[in-house]
Amino acid sequence: MLRFDHVGVIVEDLDVAEDFFLALGFESDGRMFVDGEVVDRINGLEGVRAELVMVRTPDRTGCLELIRYHSPRSGEGVEHHPADRLGYRHIAIEVDDVHGTVERLGEKGFGLVGDVQDYGTSWRLVYVRGPEGLIVELAERLGASTGEG
Repeated sequence: MLRFDHVGVIVEDLDVAEDFFLALGFESDGRMFVDGEVVDRINGLEGVRAELVMVRTPDRTGCLELIRYHSPRSGEGVEHHPADRLGYRHIAIEVDDVHGTVERLGEKGFGLVGDVQDYGTSWRLVYVRGPEGLIVELAERLGASTGEG
């Protein structure tokens, strides 16, 4: 492997999903539409027309591809699965202030899955429920784990 590139996240409301990740500090690389025979063959579907936006971490080391399929439509609705559901369940991002980030997201209508907790003296952690059931773990490094103080 050369490097990890991105994770694809399928959403119904691309605007809300993009706004959520921008509020977390991601930066948008802009939107585009994809379709055609090559896209159909990559996806293993017929008649794909999808809109996507890439959101990257400020240091450019992490990326999410937020995708809305205009066609074909899956017919499935959004489900708010618990954190222990099999499959990819969450992404984790390091923030400088968990409580401040939770407050900002709360003002936008996003809530917590559980409670903010200190994991020993190393990390302050919490799961946040984003749009369409997405879970993001916020992790704040505490002083003892960085050799500070």
